[in-house]
Amino acid sequence: MLQIIIQGRGGQGAQTAGSLLAAAFFAEGREVQSFASYGGARRGTPVSSFIRVDDRPVRLRCDIEQADAILCFDSSLLEGRLLATAGPNTLIVANSSRTPQQWAQQLPGHRVIPVDGLAISRRHGLGRIVNSALLGALACAIGAPRLDVLTRVLTEEAPKLHDENIAACEDGYACVDAQMQATLV
Repeated sequence: MLQIIIQGRGGQGAQTAGSLLAAAFFAEGREVQSFASYGGARRGTPVSSFIRVDDRPVRLRCDIEQADAILCFDSSLLEGRLLATAGPNTLIVANSSRTPQQWAQQLPGHRVIPVDGLAISRRHGLGRIVNSALLGALACAIGAPRLDVLTRVLTEEAPKLHDENIAACEDGYACVDAQMQATLV
C-alpha cells in the first residue's frame, strides 16, 4: 500500500491536489482512499490531505502514521508532527527554491526533493497556483501515477487554463526527473 500526505496551508490548493491525485490513481484502476484534515479551516492554517493507494480495497481507517511520500506546499511546515510521519525511505517533495544540498544540511536523514513550484507556475501563466507543478513533481518522484494519466485528469478537472496546467505539470515532472538523474551519476 502506498501512503501519501499532502501538506499545505489553507488557500494553497493542497486539498484540490489530493483530490486530483486520488482521481489519477483511480483512473489507473487502483483502489484509493482519500480524506482530509482542515485544522482551523481558514486561509493560512495547516491543511492535510491523506491518500492511500493499493491494488486491493483499502480497509485501513486511520490517519497515516508512516508516509511513503510527502508533498509539502509550504516548506515551513516540514517540522515536528509532519516529519514524525517520515521514515528514512520517505520521499519528501517540497515546494522550495533551496537546493537538495541545503535540505540535506537542514534535515539530515530525510530525502527532500525541492521543486520551485512557484517559479514553474508563474512561468506557465498560473501565478501562485502550484498544484499542477507539484503534482507532476510528486508523480515523478514516486513513479506513479503515469504522467499521461495525471495530465488527462488535470484536463478533465481543471476549470480553466488547461494548457497552462498541463505545461506546469510536465515541467514539475521534468524538474524532479533531472534531479533524480543527477543523483544517479
